Amino acid sequence: MSAGGPRIAVLNYHMSNLRSVTKALERLGARVQVAESATQARGADAVLLPGVGHFGQAMERIRAQGLDVVARSAAADGVPLLGICLGLQLLFDDSDESPGVPGLGLIPGSVRRLVTDRKLPQIGWNRVHWHAESALVPEDLDESASTYYFVHGFAVVPTDPAHILGTVNYGGEFVAAAQLGHVAGVQFHPEKSSRAGLALLQRWLASVPRLAEVGAS
Repeated sequence: MSAGGPRIAVLNYHMSNLRSVTKALERLGARVQVAESATQARGADAVLLPGVGHFGQAMERIRAQGLDVVARSAAADGVPLLGICLGLQLLFDDSDESPGVPGLGLIPGSVRRLVTDRKLPQIGWNRVHWHAESALVPEDLDESASTYYFVHGFAVVPTDPAHILGTVNYGGEFVAAAQLGHVAGVQFHPEKSSRAGLALLQRWLASVPRLAEVGAS
């Protein structure tokens, strides 16, 4: 692990593939802080919100641990925040999966159950079609550079189409990535997406300002 890589606070509310995510980031040179509280996330250059499972249960745990404060503070302060899979969905206002449970509300919009004639959840590889410029988007837009591993039965629906970063087709077009300022998320699992996924994480890390570098040990 590089001594000079950015400090990434990976928020741990015990509903994610934490080991896979942290190992991928460390392989790319990041200094990973697994954070279960706001105190443990302090001093990070960027925040990563992974997640697998149920929207409502995830938000309950996140609030109980004060990690919602971490995410909102990062967004307010311009600290890069990346959500992965359920982590993307949690960035939005609410979800069909848990009516009445508010999300983090960092990107306006909702999470809707996929409407498709294909088997749900979507499990497997699919190609993302990118629609906007971002540090997450590969320069080479061929199929191999944009094919990632998905496991999901819900998808985000941003209120403003300008926040749609990429889409995927699975018996219909669904949002695969979204971004608003420094807050971004992907529905797929880059840490499980071989070379293309690691390349996406590497681009994100390269875009992270080293705001916490001064005085860091």
